[in-house]
Amino acid sequence: MLEQIANSIGRQLEQTIVITDQQQLSGGSINQVSCISLDNGSKYLLKTQSGVAHLDIFKIEHESLLLLAEAKIIKVPVLIIYGDNFLVMEYINEGIKAKNWQEQLGRNLALLHQHTQQELFGFHCNNYLGTSLQINSWKEEWIAFWSKNRLEPQLKLLAERVGLDDPLLKKGLQLLDNLEFWLGQITEPAVLLHGDLWSGNAMADDKGGPVIFDPACYYGHREAEFGIMRMFGGFGPRCEAAYAEIWPFADGYKQRFRLYQLHHELNHLLLFGQAYYSSSLASLNALQ
Repeated sequence: MLEQIANSIGRQLEQTIVITDQQQLSGGSINQVSCISLDNGSKYLLKTQSGVAHLDIFKIEHESLLLLAEAKIIKVPVLIIYGDNFLVMEYINEGIKAKNWQEQLGRNLALLHQHTQQELFGFHCNNYLGTSLQINSWKEEWIAFWSKNRLEPQLKLLAERVGLDDPLLKKGLQLLDNLEFWLGQITEPAVLLHGDLWSGNAMADDKGGPVIFDPACYYGHREAEFGIMRMFGGFGPRCEAAYAEIWPFADGYKQRFRLYQLHHELNHLLLFGQAYYSSSLASLNALQ
């Protein structure tokens, strides 16, 4: 496989190259991630699929990173080439976060969202949140998108796992019926979201500035970006305050953040099991 990848890189760079070394990197629970060295002295990041193959996963990731890069606001890895079972991109040496890294990221996110506004919610294709299929069919209203493309599909999957009498499922269905209360007044435009911006998908480059990667992009309500950002920590009040300096949040945003966090908690419950049951239930209780 490495020879195939080397040939693909060579065609892209218009030179004959050989991969001389491959070092596995951490963080490859869904895909295998490694740093490859070429005989011309260059290093690149290589992602390959491990386990069950997901159709077009690297093509979609390639397209998503190009969209994020197009705005020229937040740094993302430069893309080199992709195939059915691999993706090659710039290898960025991880640096020490600048003292204002949080503020830089918050402001840059706000500027990215402002720059990418559009009318419809969705994406040009379905994609993946982790290994979960993410439905992105276009919707004119945000509440319809969140109901039909996010919460409802998750609750259907949950029902298959836990049964209709499970307390978590019952509360989830109640939330679905009451979604108008939480999202019915959203009139903001759709913006390009990274979609999976937890602390493991952001880092500092050698200058200390923010870099984001491994997206699950779609066009959605900007506050949805903060659901998973709050779930695992790594992005604190300074980041949110800096964002709000550029584009202030509307009243009730903290409760909506919890609603968007629930989406990721349910996804982790479906992917990884019972450990995320209590946090999902806590979020649902907070939204009653």
